[in-house]
Amino acid sequence: MPHYARETTVSVQRTRGEIEQVLERYGATGFMYAWQNNAAAIIFEMHQRRIRFILPLPNRDSREFWYTPSRGTRRSDAQAREAWEQSCRQRWRALALVIKAKLEAIETQITTFEDEFLAHTLLPNGSTVGEWIQPQLEETYRDGRMPPLLPGPSPEK
Repeated sequence: MPHYARETTVSVQRTRGEIEQVLERYGATGFMYAWQNNAAAIIFEMHQRRIRFILPLPNRDSREFWYTPSRGTRRSDAQAREAWEQSCRQRWRALALVIKAKLEAIETQITTFEDEFLAHTLLPNGSTVGEWIQPQLEETYRDGRMPPLLPGPSPEK
């Protein structure tokens, strides 16, 4: 398990509320939360942009929750649930840390909103800038050529 907040007792609900309050304090004009299967999402509006973070959540059936790390002893249902919940709490605390750090860096003019949240900015088709650019970035590194800025004929033709 990651080190940051690995023993936190702060509930997921409290952390989610804290994230919402921090976003509002820094000027967010909207906030939404959702979860499905092994992922949670927060979406917020700020600076005329929609930003989405997907938080991968651990699988409840994972061996790490059902067996102790040292001896591999099977845990009870209650112990496995507690281990899973601890992992969820840790991940939510990490997300809160990331968002707070980004907002504070922007506030103190270390960086800009665009630089900090560009990869998580939602595009009109529902994907993020990061999801859209990653395949293009891989191709650029593979073949050494920049993709065209705008779709259409290449200026070389």
